[in-house]
Amino acid sequence: MTNLSGKVALITGAASGIGKAIAELYAKNGAAVGIADINQQAADAAAAEIRAAGGKAIGIAMDVTDEAAVNAGTDKVVEAFGQLDILISNAGVQIINPIDQFAYADWKKMLAIHLDGGFLTTKAALKHMYGGDRGGIVIYMGSVHSHEASKLKSAYVTAKHGLLGLARTLAKEGAPHNVRSHVICPGFVRTPLVEKQIPEQAKELGISEAEVIRNVMLKDTVDATFTTVEDIAQTALYLATFPSAALTGQSFVVSHGWYMQ
Repeated sequence: MTNLSGKVALITGAASGIGKAIAELYAKNGAAVGIADINQQAADAAAAEIRAAGGKAIGIAMDVTDEAAVNAGTDKVVEAFGQLDILISNAGVQIINPIDQFAYADWKKMLAIHLDGGFLTTKAALKHMYGGDRGGIVIYMGSVHSHEASKLKSAYVTAKHGLLGLARTLAKEGAPHNVRSHVICPGFVRTPLVEKQIPEQAKELGISEAEVIRNVMLKDTVDATFTTVEDIAQTALYLATFPSAALTGQSFVVSHGWYMQ
């Protein structure tokens, strides 16, 4: 079953990249979608594209590190569409530096967006999912770095590991209310976030950008191929339409064999 008719999804960081691909695929499969992003104009534009294609969507301004903004944005989606069935906690950024040079402010920013954002959006969503035990699905956007470490990414790796703990706890707490949780763990997806890292890593490691791609990002894949936003969107659709709690609390690595668990 891949039909999401009658379902409502809130997706953070959905004005571009992975989040936008999930939103578009969900809308094509019948879901009404809240496009949450820190950039209101970009969120509105992405929602307008979905509506132009015949789907249902609204743009939501949301800073996932601001509890009031998260609560207000979540409530706005429910006011527009009547309910909330799926949360995709996807918003994220990347800052790279070795640990000894990593600014504490940058460390706090990374954990706030990835980890605090996951917590705040979950708490806001559960208000609408727990009532009457109606249930729902929460999907966190982890990373292969939820399981592996890489140089220069201490804060990112720490945050993505933390999402596993949050998801597993929610799987246990949410079960009596019919709420399930999952973590999707992509390999390198060539989004603007990853494009930005290529020259940054080349500079930090003293190698060419081609070497970053070949010898860092894709070195351990089986086919030297980037994961695509479509790969991740299809995984998110599968998890949102899976018919039971058999998979709850698990992480799903989508990485062309980079990490095998």
